[in-house]
Amino acid sequence: MTSDDNAPSNAANEAFNPSLVTRPSSSRLARVTGLVLAGGMGRRMDSRDKGLVPFRSKPMVAHVIERLAPQVGSVLINANRNGEQYEAFGYPVISDEVGGFAGPLAGLHAGMRACTTELIVTAPCDSPFLPLDLVARLHAAMESEIADLAVVRTGGFAQPVFALYSVALLPSLTAFLESGGRKIDTWYSAHRVAEVEFDDEAAFANINTIDELQSLERD
Repeated sequence: MTSDDNAPSNAANEAFNPSLVTRPSSSRLARVTGLVLAGGMGRRMDSRDKGLVPFRSKPMVAHVIERLAPQVGSVLINANRNGEQYEAFGYPVISDEVGGFAGPLAGLHAGMRACTTELIVTAPCDSPFLPLDLVARLHAAMESEIADLAVVRTGGFAQPVFALYSVALLPSLTAFLESGGRKIDTWYSAHRVAEVEFDDEAAFANINTIDELQSLERD
């Protein structure tokens, strides 16, 4: 894992205290691992490590962890650079096993290999407003529809980086990646999928550019 000269110092992490994060009340949700996807290259943000970019007084990834961690039993962070800074958030950091910054599927693959639970839910590091009932609603749909995975749908589109997966899909995912596949929806379309409609489209906003970051800072 490499370091990044554009990343903020560890002082930025002082606004985040992992000991204050509560655990889920449901024993079933406690058996879910939360995977924060922070392994991208940040091309649309001048190649900065987006998870570590300050937003409203703390790194973007801190907002995601604070909203996701209470919904799951354990958390992993997928990052391919600045590992020590991500470790300062108090959770295990894992890197892609597939080389070349292969995208979110490579992060999911690493997460599935590292987690010890039967289910894993993903959220990107640049989504600081994700819903506090995300995992509960995905889990309920996955159970009721007897699905292999449950995916958020909002604004008329599926949002596959916000999804709950059965870890039993790992062999299928490994084969897909080894064949050169990279698109999430292409891979999961071969499996039983439950789509869960969320009305609040803004809750799934990704901050991809400096302009978006500055605009949301002012809101």
